[in-house]
Amino acid sequence: MEEPGFDDILDDWFIESLKTYKDLHVYQLEFPTRVIEWTSGKTICVAGYRPDKNELLELCLPLKVLAAEKKGLCAERDFKVVNGGFSHGAVNDLKHVPGTRLAVTNDGLTSDLQVWHLGGDDSDVITRTASVTGTRSARGGGAKMAAVHSSEPEVLHGVQSGDVRLTRLSTGHDIYELASECADLLTSLHFLSEAVFLAACTNGNFHTVDTRTPSPPQLVSSMDPASLWWMDVSTGVSDCRLVRVSSTGRAVLSDLRNPAGAVSQAQLPVGTRRQQHPGMGDVTVRWAPTLQDAISVSGFSGDVQIYSTTAWGPEPTAAVPLFEHRGHTVSSQAADGDAPAAVVTAHVWHPKQARTLLSAASDGSLHVWDWNQQSDS
Repeated sequence: MEEPGFDDILDDWFIESLKTYKDLHVYQLEFPTRVIEWTSGKTICVAGYRPDKNELLELCLPLKVLAAEKKGLCAERDFKVVNGGFSHGAVNDLKHVPGTRLAVTNDGLTSDLQVWHLGGDDSDVITRTASVTGTRSARGGGAKMAAVHSSEPEVLHGVQSGDVRLTRLSTGHDIYELASECADLLTSLHFLSEAVFLAACTNGNFHTVDTRTPSPPQLVSSMDPASLWWMDVSTGVSDCRLVRVSSTGRAVLSDLRNPAGAVSQAQLPVGTRRQQHPGMGDVTVRWAPTLQDAISVSGFSGDVQIYSTTAWGPEPTAAVPLFEHRGHTVSSQAADGDAPAAVVTAHVWHPKQARTLLSAASDGSLHVWDWNQQSDS
């Protein structure tokens, strides 16, 4: 029996998507991106990661995505460029400073940061306005960042757990330095409040730090230091949880009031994709901001998986996704059957629309999608 061709696979997925998506919009960037950062409820920032000159764009989402009524499938290039500029190096990470028109970037190679003004009423040009000198030459990757706007815009940044700084962007002065002798590489930084942050390390260790006190940071040791770990934190009014995912697919849910313990666990499917494509980059895990007990994961394959944590138990049993977005893999194989399938390089949830996500892939595709609730079953 003849194997189905890529055109047939794409056709089958397109028919399937009519039932499984409320909305699906496809946009082709001129460059692949590793960053999708919200700058408002309607706009995002993306940027290229080539080693030379790269575009940095602020895009407005398709109007249909923002409308209250969503009907049918719409695959058209209807993102709108709002502001744009150029970076003379790679953009491996980008953080928007809440409440401002500022963004901070890092190239993934050094610990230095670049500060950008995203344009506004008088200009549609994104311009670089300042630099922040990092703590040391980066070992094994660039700086990790988190931004906050308390009395003034500030950015938390560092390469290792022992060199984290909080820098005020208006002056470039450090207003806090983490006093720790640990030299674990960071995988992410998270503000729990304006004064408290969490520093997560690649080996699974993480530190909870209160900048208001001279007390040393609280260290939680890894459950499996031989694996790589990634983390996200949910800090709603009645929700203080963190989720950790390892390179072996182990997922651990903890309460921030007792971070060393495990409320529940699961084993996520990993497959062979990361072994076949060692350059896939990091795994990304994100809490859904408005959908109860849901997380999203990318980096184990070319897809984005959605999981409900309500079915997880005290031991890590196999987890089945509620939904999988396979559009990047299918469309890239259909476009060029001889090329490797695209891998997801970034994804984010919409801050208010419960089932809406954006995802980007190594072929430059950018998707915004909203899946039907009926697809969960």
